[in-house]
Amino acid sequence: MKSYFMTLALFLALSLCHAQNPIVTTSFTPDPAPFVFGDKLYMFTGHDEDDATYFKMKDWQLYSTEDMVNWTYLGTPVSTETFSWAFQGDRAWASQAVERNGKWYWYVCLTEAATNADALAVAVADDPQGPYVDAIGGPLATGWSFIDPTVFVDNDGSAYLFWGNKGCWYGKLAEDMISFVDGYREVPGFHDPASFGPQSMKMNWAKGKEELMVGYEEGPWVTRRGDIYYMTYPSGGVPEHMAYSTAPSIDGPWTYRGRIMDEARNAFTIHGGEVAFKGRNYMFYHNGALPNGGGFHRSACVEEFTYNEDGSIPFIPFTKQGPRPVGTVDPYERVEAETMAWSWGVKTDRLPGREHHVTRIHNGDWIKVREVDFGSKTPEELMMEVLNYKSPGTVELYVDSLGGKPFASFDVVGNQVYTAKVQLPVSGKHDVYILFRGGDEELFDFDWWQAR
Repeated sequence: MKSYFMTLALFLALSLCHAQNPIVTTSFTPDPAPFVFGDKLYMFTGHDEDDATYFKMKDWQLYSTEDMVNWTYLGTPVSTETFSWAFQGDRAWASQAVERNGKWYWYVCLTEAATNADALAVAVADDPQGPYVDAIGGPLATGWSFIDPTVFVDNDGSAYLFWGNKGCWYGKLAEDMISFVDGYREVPGFHDPASFGPQSMKMNWAKGKEELMVGYEEGPWVTRRGDIYYMTYPSGGVPEHMAYSTAPSIDGPWTYRGRIMDEARNAFTIHGGEVAFKGRNYMFYHNGALPNGGGFHRSACVEEFTYNEDGSIPFIPFTKQGPRPVGTVDPYERVEAETMAWSWGVKTDRLPGREHHVTRIHNGDWIKVREVDFGSKTPEELMMEVLNYKSPGTVELYVDSLGGKPFASFDVVGNQVYTAKVQLPVSGKHDVYILFRGGDEELFDFDWWQAR
């Protein structure tokens, strides 16, 4: 039986080895919110629980990339427990975070326990990985459909928060980033089809009946290029597609510009946003394409695109390959185990802080790291560290595919740092596959690896 599942896992691995979307395979990561800081692109996401049969979300996760193909898990820094006044253990819905004046502000939506109302909240930290604390001690704003916050900092330093489902509100944030300068209001022209798309009958849950509403559904995302403000958003009701509007100022007037993405694969929502990184433009979204994926098991994806000459956003098709790499991995520096382009079977821990590892490792599980540059000559040996040992196994490293012979392997018999000689030539740039073998029980946790 063990050999059967091992063969099945390897078959699936080979069939998926060229995939890149979704970009995180260790957990379900809806509502991706990108933010560029220095030479890294951070992605703040929600977290659909593996056993969810409806929206079941307890916390938010953080990832980063420097090359757009490998993503490093940076922990689960914020949860409903961060906000003592909120409904606990669920309803950790869409979010977005930014850095300003040395502080990180993570805007989330959840439910106020005392009133059962939708609420916006802010967690603040000195570092993107936390620790985060409740910045206010209560909600920033509450109201029906007050979900899906997006924060935008304009060229003059003014910051704005937009949000809303089947409605769109906004307010200018004060310098403290946790209060409004003069309150908030509905986006001007929101009910005009010329501003937010063709009208259709949608359920207005606040009124308990269907009403004629504009195309905008939820999840606004605001950016600026030159003198044009862009708002992208899920549109059209359920299932959602992605559309956008533009305006000459942050206060409008907004003009509907059309559909830019179709309905997501195997999901009825498509929350995301756009960002520029290393001279290229990217559109983030989610789908339900992972094994066991679906409308309540959604995963972050990203596509590269180029603006049209007139500044308009083109229609962006979905791909399994995702964007091209914009960097490489240096194997002679410590490579965190939780840095990967794809994986099978493994999970990452669910911890805050800066130290993380790959866990739930079983026979046949594997990790793929793309664009690993070994340079002009083969390294002499590899190192790796194992934590939380449970049962013996081996770790094998392959280049470019899981077929053939491994170029290095480790026999794991306990918690320690292991060293192995490199057995095959491996110079230049390659994809590296890390394959785990063992018995039927969970094996151990994997912390890092490095060539030398």
